[in-house]
Amino acid sequence: MATAVSAATSLQLWPELWVSLASLLRSYTAAHGLNRREQATVELGENQIIVRAGDRWLQLDRHEAEIIWTREDGSRDLMRFTIEGRLQTHAGNEEQEEEMDMQAEAWARELML
Repeated sequence: MATAVSAATSLQLWPELWVSLASLLRSYTAAHGLNRREQATVELGENQIIVRAGDRWLQLDRHEAEIIWTREDGSRDLMRFTIEGRLQTHAGNEEQEEEMDMQAEAWARELML
């Protein structure tokens, strides 16, 4: 069940979740890169995160709670932060929510192959 919060509070929440997502990506790419010669770079901007590992990359663009992710192969999709700090996606006609750390770990694993 979603928690009711004011619009002003939610506008303050999205940037905090954004910074947390970048931090998770840094941690998980570092962990997955321990046995590699190459480490990933994570660039954090106010509305964009870019993660690069060799010729693989992930770009996240944020507008308030909405995030568009794009990969080097041209694949892309839309996600949304929830008030609870999860990431919500749509698969077909169904909404799915995933913990932010689980999504960050999955992206890091794919990037650091």
